[in-house]
Amino acid sequence: MNETTLLYVMAAFVIISAIALCIQAGMLAGIYKTTKAIQEAIHPLLPKVESLVEKTNATVERSGRQITEITTRANEILEASKDILDSTKRQLAVVEDVVGDVAERAKVQMDRAELVLDDTFSRAHETIAVFHDGVMRPLREINGLAVGIRAALGALARGNRPTPDQATSDEEMFI
Repeated sequence: MNETTLLYVMAAFVIISAIALCIQAGMLAGIYKTTKAIQEAIHPLLPKVESLVEKTNATVERSGRQITEITTRANEILEASKDILDSTKRQLAVVEDVVGDVAERAKVQMDRAELVLDDTFSRAHETIAVFHDGVMRPLREINGLAVGIRAALGALARGNRPTPDQATSDEEMFI
């Protein structure tokens, strides 16, 4: 490559670099102008944003206090619930003991009632047996004696024995 060609190539690259630098300068000017426009648009919003930030900080702080209070109350409620649960467990144990005792006593009373009932039935049976032996047996004996006397008187009143023609069917069985 000769010197002239090299000189032309270098001049072309310098011109391209100059054009690129001019484009960059134009873009920087555009960026500056846009930044200024955005800054001017945002500048009136800054007090509002600052007040919003302050309100947000206050709200976050209040929320933190409320969360702390809620946590404290929740812990107190939890402790009270534990106390109530413990008390309920103790009372349930007492009720369970009382129910067990009542059930045991009821069983003993039922056993006693059954013994009394059995004793009453056995005494009633003995009374009925004594009644049969003491009253009914003599009545049957007296009744048997009366039947015998009636039969004897009937036989004496008839005088003689009946003939077989006069025998009834009951008498035929004994002949």
